[in-house]
Amino acid sequence: MDELEILKKDWKKNESSYHQISEKEIYGMLHKRSSSIVKWILIISILEILFWVGLSVAFTDDEYKKTIQTYHLSTILPILTFINYGVIAYFIYLFYKNYKSINTTETVKKLMHSILKTRQTVKYYVWYNLAMTFFSFMLVIIFQIKYEPKLDAVFENAIESMGSTMFYMFLILIYAFIALVIVGFIWLFYRLLYGILLKRLNKNYKELEKMDL
Repeated sequence: MDELEILKKDWKKNESSYHQISEKEIYGMLHKRSSSIVKWILIISILEILFWVGLSVAFTDDEYKKTIQTYHLSTILPILTFINYGVIAYFIYLFYKNYKSINTTETVKKLMHSILKTRQTVKYYVWYNLAMTFFSFMLVIIFQIKYEPKLDAVFENAIESMGSTMFYMFLILIYAFIALVIVGFIWLFYRLLYGILLKRLNKNYKELEKMDL
């Protein structure tokens, strides 16, 4: 049993003269917990962008640059990457604002509002990353199909045996399925990473809701 549950049990057992003291103690603990959770959300988001930047730098060699030029992505991909990092940096700023807001709040209602705002920001952040992953994957695949010279002979043989309409429908379905699988794995990763923190934050919100009634 954690410290909060012990406090709640003691609160129920105590006489009415101790009601205000116990309520303040429980609020203080919920405030401290919520602040800690949002701080971890901020830290994890920073570590995440550092990880992806490091991975990008590590794999950007001459072969990679040559492939990007072959696919005619040498202009659009850097722009897309710059925009993506800019959006993620903005989300990190929002996480920081949420953390500061929770740290400085002094009432139950304001703390509840800050918790809801944080949960909403995290959800938007996750959905943005999933959408960007799907879009980037499909963009690279489309340009690969269009400009990869090694695929021309393979596609010609497949079109002759299947017909152009059937082949391209099949190709789209295959790549869309692969993209959804990749996005699915990333969604599971985010659900595990941020889902646990959001679940704890939601538990704090429900406890505060009881106090506010």
